[in-house]
Amino acid sequence: MGQYIFKMPDIGEGVTEAEITEWHVKVGDKVEEDDPVCDAMTDKATVELTAPASGVVTSVGCAAGEIMAIGGDLIIFETDGNVESPIPTPIKMEAPKAEKPKPKPAPKLKPKAAPAPVTTSAPSSKPLASPAVRRRAEDQDIDLSLVPASGKSGQITHADLDTYSKGGGSGLQKLAGSTEIKVTGMRRIIAQRMSESKRRIPHFSYVETIDMTQIERTRVHLNSIRVDHRPKLTLMPFVMRAIVKAVKLWPQCNATFDDDANGGSGVITQHSPVHIGMAAQTPGGLMVPVVRHAEALDIWQLAVEIARIGEAAKTGSIAPAELSGSTISLTSLGKLAGIMATPVINRPEVAILCPNKIVDTPVIENGQMVVRKMMNFSTSFDHRVVDGFHAAEMVAYIKGLLEHPATLFLD
Repeated sequence: MGQYIFKMPDIGEGVTEAEITEWHVKVGDKVEEDDPVCDAMTDKATVELTAPASGVVTSVGCAAGEIMAIGGDLIIFETDGNVESPIPTPIKMEAPKAEKPKPKPAPKLKPKAAPAPVTTSAPSSKPLASPAVRRRAEDQDIDLSLVPASGKSGQITHADLDTYSKGGGSGLQKLAGSTEIKVTGMRRIIAQRMSESKRRIPHFSYVETIDMTQIERTRVHLNSIRVDHRPKLTLMPFVMRAIVKAVKLWPQCNATFDDDANGGSGVITQHSPVHIGMAAQTPGGLMVPVVRHAEALDIWQLAVEIARIGEAAKTGSIAPAELSGSTISLTSLGKLAGIMATPVINRPEVAILCPNKIVDTPVIENGQMVVRKMMNFSTSFDHRVVDGFHAAEMVAYIKGLLEHPATLFLD
């Protein structure tokens, strides 16, 4: 008999850790080579890991919902012979999996004796913790040097933060009748990204009112004369076309800001291609699929691409590469839309735009009251990169384009 240690493999460039979202095996199970053993999620994709050898599972490195560092002991197998444990090799990433309406319960793991809590030696020594734990502690304003550690070699885990919080370290209390839900999977990634964006980007929001009467007439007319199997037009392709034209004049809004570069002073990169991120609600949570090279697409091509990536995101078939690389973002709640919003910037971008609900509104025109289709247009910008005056100028330009739709078709 021999022992095979399956190390957590490298599942993507720059990835140092992953969350084990679901186990397909438990201690005592006999598995064959290439059998699925668990699902691992990073901030880029979810991958299914398979057994590198046949044997009996004698130990798993963590519970579902916990973080495993690349190179850590993921599973220990008891094998029939002496099989050397290989060096972890990169795993090809698959598209993120959409959550099922009724998720399967996490597999039961054989209870293991909990290691004795280890308290950090002194506030002056740097506590051991993964980057995810450090980010969470920073978000909750928790001093890690005060948190008792129970992980291997005195490492602080997410469970340790939970215990510390319940004990009054951060003033949280569980009330009678409350339900406690662990933040795992896609929800954890969304929470981390949103917290990072709000913490590191000085947002400012700007809202303008746009008369959408003419563009709605144009849209309805174009849909009524569709030829050559052209897709049905929604408002989004028109807004994207307006964004493409606007960022040519205000390139600082089609940019990304690396605030860690240049010794912490940051580097702004203005982009010629316009890759528009489309924030979309999916069964798996908020995703931002990207319409690439929007500047090279006409209204109908934009409609086709919006529909394609939106459906792929909802079904979980979208490729990981289609969820990154955006240079500016567009978000909308569709028919809900609301009267205005203060959207959160998709870091490291510097701008996000949000068309709201179109409402029939009485307005005064040439001294007469008339009913027009009015819409609030909400935007947020990174004040380190975009001045308020320039943001207002760009939004006013977009307003002019949408109120005079013929200008959208001019080069």
